[in-house]
Amino acid sequence: MWSMDFLDDVRRMNKRQLYYQVLNFGMIVSSALMIWKGLMVITGSESPIVVVLSGSMEPAFHRGDLLFLTNRVDDPIRVGEIVVFRIEGREIPIVHRVLKIHEKENGDIKFLTKGDNNAVDDRGLYKQGQNWLEKKDVVGRARGFVPYIGIVTILMNDYPKFKYAVLFLLGLFVLVHRE
Repeated sequence: MWSMDFLDDVRRMNKRQLYYQVLNFGMIVSSALMIWKGLMVITGSESPIVVVLSGSMEPAFHRGDLLFLTNRVDDPIRVGEIVVFRIEGREIPIVHRVLKIHEKENGDIKFLTKGDNNAVDDRGLYKQGQNWLEKKDVVGRARGFVPYIGIVTILMNDYPKFKYAVLFLLGLFVLVHRE
């Protein structure tokens, strides 16, 4: 019955109302993209917000926690700091703690990471032949978090049908909502 009500609402809309709703939806999407790009500029991070996808950082962060990142070039990386880094050949960034720092005489810094809940350091995760991470591998550093808010993202990635249902319902709400 619910789908029939929706179709009746859409049929009752004149072209102007329908165009208005489509434009409204487009403005919402555009606004979200502008906010994301603005956060990228403000934080200096290519991904200012990430979701923790595994339990490797428990008890500090749990699966589904939403992290806020910054990546200031002039801010040195310290032992104990939580960094988000990307490894060549892997699409998904990793959230782990800096375990050791190795500073060369020329000032270059390399560092080793480890998940709080892992038994060993991350050398097994790095690309073959790589024993240390460099600053160029860092996506950002954790500055704050909101617990479990990102679980929706995990559900949408683990269950694609759920993702399409959520996106469909959001689009439907924007089109039908008249204000």
